Amino acid sequence: MIGYVTVGTRDLERARVFFDKVLAEVGAKRTFDNHRQSAWRANKQMLMACIPYDENDPSVGNGTMVALQATSREHVAKVWQTALDAGASDEGAPGFRTDTFYGAYFRDPDGNKFCVHIFGKKDA
Repeated sequence: MIGYVTVGTRDLERARVFFDKVLAEVGAKRTFDNHRQSAWRANKQMLMACIPYDENDPSVGNGTMVALQATSREHVAKVWQTALDAGASDEGAPGFRTDTFYGAYFRDPDGNKFCVHIFGKKDA
């Protein structure tokens, strides 16, 4: 259904370093670069970071978020910690948000919000 997601950046080199580390944890690798954008792909999913076409500052939307799928609760924690170690800010430590949703939240160095998550019962 979704072909790719794009997030804006003020500093493409910083975004490349950040997403190379974080997205490697979910099986993605950088597959494309040019002077204003880079793309990371895992299977058919793709995330792009770009300097906005109009060259104005990027902005983050209120309520806008990219969710990364994890393989286990431990994987959620690992991806979240990798993001923090790579310069992200903490938006919510790993934990259950509902009876079946386990997730953690962070913002990349440009302020874009991400969630890493897995669905499953608390007692599973």
